[in-house]
This record gives sequence, C-alpha cells and structure tokens, in this order.
Amino acid sequence: MRPFTYSQAADVEAAVREVSTDGARFIAGGTNLLDLMKIDVLRPSHLVDITQIAHRSIDQTGEGGLLLGALVTNADTAYHPQVEQRYPLLSHAILAGATAQLRNMATDGGNLLQRTRCYYFYDTHTPCNKREPGSGCSAIKGYNRDLAILGTSESCIATHPSDMCVALAALEATVHVTGKAGERTIPFQDFHRLPGDTPHLDANLQPDEIITAIELPSKGFSQHYAYLKLRDRASYAFALVSVAAALELDGDTIKDIRVALGGVAHKPWRLPEAEALLKGQEATPATFQKLAKAYLQGARGYGHNDFKIELAQRAIVRALLQAKERKTTA
Repeated sequence: MRPFTYSQAADVEAAVREVSTDGARFIAGGTNLLDLMKIDVLRPSHLVDITQIAHRSIDQTGEGGLLLGALVTNADTAYHPQVEQRYPLLSHAILAGATAQLRNMATDGGNLLQRTRCYYFYDTHTPCNKREPGSGCSAIKGYNRDLAILGTSESCIATHPSDMCVALAALEATVHVTGKAGERTIPFQDFHRLPGDTPHLDANLQPDEIITAIELPSKGFSQHYAYLKLRDRASYAFALVSVAAALELDGDTIKDIRVALGGVAHKPWRLPEAEALLKGQEATPATFQKLAKAYLQGARGYGHNDFKIELAQRAIVRALLQAKERKTTA
C-alpha cells in the first residue's frame, strides 16, 4: 500500500474543504476503498475521515417519506422498523448484498459510490478505461460473463455492483449532496452515469461534493414488491441479473409499476416510459413479458454474457409475478 496522510473532519464544511485537496478522498466504512488501495487501483494521497460528522440517523420528512443519513450503515437501514414496514423492497435488496459483517460497516452514502467489480478494473496489468482513461477496454474482447448488456459503449462494458441502488432506483429516491457551491438534490435516475466516452466517471457528483442523505418518497410499495437476485452462488456473490419490482394494483389492474435492473449496465437500469404503457392493463404474465422485451430492447451481448439477455427477460417476469402474489400488508 502506498503512503497517505489522514485527517478527521468535524463537520460537512470541513470535509468538503479538505477533500478539495488534490488526491484526497472521503473514507467512512471503507469496505470498497481500502480493498482498491491495497491492490493499487486507487492511490489517494490523503484520506478524509467523515465518520464523526452528522447524518447518522433515519428521519421522517415533511412529505411523508424517510431521510436516510449518508452515514447510516446498510445493516441499520435494512433493519430499521420504518424501512422494513414501509420500504421492504429496499430492506430485502440490502440484505441480498455482501455479508453481515460488511453491511455492519458499509454506509448508505458509500454504497452509492461503489466501484465496478469488473476483473480488468481490478487487474492493474491490463488496459482499463475506468482506471486509466484512454488505455482501452480489455473486457469487450476478453472474459465478460459478468458484464453489461445495456447502455454500453466502445469504451466500457462494466456494471454497477450495488443491490441497494437497484431498489433505490425503483423507489425513485433522491440524493442530497453538499459541496463548495452549496446544497443540491439529484434524482436517483440521474445520479449514476452510463459510460459513454468517460467511463472513469461513475456519478454526476462534483469532486468537492459529499453525499449527506438519501430521501425516500412517501410511496414505498409495501404490499406488492420483490427483489430477485440471480447469481452464481447463494452467498456473497454479485448479481448476474437482479430485479427490483414494485406494483400498485386495483384488483388485477396495474395502477403503478416500477422495475429496475442490476447487473446489466453501468448504472441501475430503468425505463419509466415503458412502465407507463402498462398502467391500466391486467397484471398477467403476458403483460409482464411485454415489459421485459421493452427493457431488453437494444441489449447487446459480448460473447460470454450473451445469456444475460434472455435471463434478464425471464427475471423481470418472475419478479413481477412474485410481487403480484405477495400478500404483505403495510
């Protein structure tokens, strides 16, 4: 590991000021950052510890939603009574990720900023545009079984690894950030980026900005929801395909529908325009299949991951059927 300096920020303003130094990065749980430092993928010259600043609670909002402090751990979020009762989709998604030990350390804000688990990103001896812009993408013609089939570019086919973020995309959360220019909010759909020709940029976050909270809207789809994660093994594995599905039904008629996919793109994948076409239709396998085909329109496999296209379609239908049949009440 390369040498670095360390400081502990007392508040958000100090954190923003200190991270503005060249080569500085925030550290909270460190569950991803420290791994990347150990293998020389990331080389920060200074770490700003933000664990002592505020934003460690889950609070009600005036609009009837919940505000998740960025430093609340994944475990505390998943098991929070209000999250379990009102946003069970989020709770289930968090518990599908990592291990209990990691969830006890990982923070909600840090979860949004996880880096890809693409093999070539982790291998410093191979070209990777996410690690070294302009060096090339080894994955496109390499071993790409776990990688993206949607929203890819000639520069990158990496996937976003988070389970939590897939649920947040379906719930249409909002991210609160603070930087030198002040506070702002970012709709979750706009927080992460597709690779384009700048795959080294994962999020629409300025270098001096810090995530302070994640806001959940009042609508939590607590009756009809499902989080389906398909992976190579049942424990501690990233998704080949994951689906966050949520339904609001009037009998068998769809009043509202949300679907977000993980494991298939550089960001959680949603198509609200395709969902809108299903409102007023009957919640049947055939209807869900139409949505699945729309979601995978334009998907492209790269050889080893061709199977993901059909797998994702089947997973969408299965998750929506599970959501429809769930009898949980708020």
